[in-house]
Amino acid sequence: MLRPDLDVVRLWLHVVGACVWIGGQIALATLVPVLRRTATPAVVRAVARQFQRIAWPAFAVLLITGVWNLLDVRIGDQAGPYLGSVFAKLVLVVVSGVGAAAHALAAGPAVAKTMDAQLIRRRQAISGATAALGLLSALAAAFVGIQL
Repeated sequence: MLRPDLDVVRLWLHVVGACVWIGGQIALATLVPVLRRTATPAVVRAVARQFQRIAWPAFAVLLITGVWNLLDVRIGDQAGPYLGSVFAKLVLVVVSGVGAAAHALAAGPAVAKTMDAQLIRRRQAISGATAALGLLSALAAAFVGIQL
């Protein structure tokens, strides 16, 4: 059996972080509509909060191992097309994190008594759009990452 080295551990941590970050978003995107129809808003929020407890640490693992990956490939020694792909991936990672954070803020607890129906619908639209942005950019970042 092959013995794992530090490069394997780094890549494994990066892949596991991506599995949690991306896979969790996909799972939640399929579960939340069902939960909204069958559970109370408090249950939906509790499920989302529980996911955030593992999603954000996974995102941190992705950032740390991503920097580690860049240091390992000696980014300064790389050619233009590779650097362009690295830059694109970094932008997509930032967009994914910002999209997810914006979604968490938009979907967070609302003071329903002070919000009218139009404001609630607007907030839900922003929540859905930012969730989609976060997930799609994470998927794109994973695609570019595999190319690297």
